[in-house]
Amino acid sequence: MKKNNLQKICILGSGGHATSCIDLIESTSKFEIIGIISQKNDKNHEKKFLNKYKIIGSDNDYKKISNICKNIVIGVSFYKDLSLRGKMFKDLKKAGFKLPVICSPRSHVSLGSKIDEGSQIFHNVTINKNVIIGKNCIINSHSLIEHDVVIDQNSQVSTGVIINGGCVIKENSFIGSGSVLRENIVIKKKSFIKYSL
Repeated sequence: MKKNNLQKICILGSGGHATSCIDLIESTSKFEIIGIISQKNDKNHEKKFLNKYKIIGSDNDYKKISNICKNIVIGVSFYKDLSLRGKMFKDLKKAGFKLPVICSPRSHVSLGSKIDEGSQIFHNVTINKNVIIGKNCIINSHSLIEHDVVIDQNSQVSTGVIINGGCVIKENSFIGSGSVLRENIVIKKKSFIKYSL
């Protein structure tokens, strides 16, 4: 796609998850990354670039940046306290940003599923029929989300997770790499799951 047909987007964060978001966004061929917004409390906040993308401001500059770029991706996982990711989502919406769904073209998302704004679907993910993924979630690479699963807002499914049919994951929950959830399990909100259930 020609560059002038791409939607402008910026990324908040300058650490490891932001780097993964760069790769995800580039894979879609839908967006032009215009720069990175650093966080004042980020250990990398003094950097000038992240990969080839310029640091264009900090989290003090939301209003100014939203005037030149409406789309933004949260490139911070906050996996130890996902409610912080939820607060960031609300702050960005209040500043006038849009948070699009970013989905890898190398993933399969059933036409019968629903993914809400701000969620990120990384590479080689399978999302089957009647799945509902709430706002501002991260579904990491090589995860399998089976039929009729509900994943509430601000939750993160890490790499290689298998979630079997009918499971419900309540908001602000983290499911660690390689976990396997049996069918119809309900994970309470703010859970931190390291191992298989």
